[in-house]
Amino acid sequence: MKDLAALDEFRQRDRRILEMYGSFGDGGNGVFRLLCQRTGTYLHCLASNGDGWDHVSVSVAHRIPNWLEMDFAKRMFFADDETAMQLHVPSSDHVNHHPFCLHLWRPNDGREIPRPPAEFVGPVVVA
Repeated sequence: MKDLAALDEFRQRDRRILEMYGSFGDGGNGVFRLLCQRTGTYLHCLASNGDGWDHVSVSVAHRIPNWLEMDFAKRMFFADDETAMQLHVPSSDHVNHHPFCLHLWRPNDGREIPRPPAEFVGPVVVA
């Protein structure tokens, strides 16, 4: 994950954040409000980097974030050469604290995310 100090202008610093988390965050953690210019939508993002994982939750007030917004969040929080993923875990492991929230994950302990061959994830041609 990028050094989140670079996003300080978007960092949320209100009393509610301080009461909930005990601080406003640091270079790897924090709460941010970002405007996705491509959709004109504000994204509420919570970033953390503990227990071997970089994690960013992305939510929008009244709907699930779309692909353009998740791509924007990925580019804001992760370097261009880093792979981040969304996970679809088994139903028995599913936890939902917010109905309009999606997550980006990346191991930060040296593990690499396995990826399919590039031609499998290239552009989709719609006939």
